[in-house]
Amino acid sequence: MSTILVVEDNENNLMLVRDVLQLKGYKVLEALTGADGLRLAAEEKPDLILMDIQLPDIDGITALGRLRADSATKAIPVLAVSASVMPEEQQKITASGFEGFIAKPLNMKSFLQTIERFVGKA
Repeated sequence: MSTILVVEDNENNLMLVRDVLQLKGYKVLEALTGADGLRLAAEEKPDLILMDIQLPDIDGITALGRLRADSATKAIPVLAVSASVMPEEQQKITASGFEGFIAKPLNMKSFLQTIERFVGKA
């Protein structure tokens, strides 16, 4: 079973993503802040991380940099999740080293296809 860490400060979004992923058979870890996400990533070594860009403590781009700087977490694929749909923002996010970009609000079909591309079907 693949483990996915969801770093998301909006509890409604977190519940939606968690419920959908669990329904599909994935194990889900949850973090409400970038710092918690970094700690969980180092402790649990998930197969994939879904990282919100706008977080209350450190933003997702900063958190990604710290994941990549740590030998224990640098190889974990990280997908950016953001409501920012401006093309220049998406380019900045993708250019910072994320393996992919998922736009909010989520389109469940394409969301699950993206997850499966990185970790396979649950």
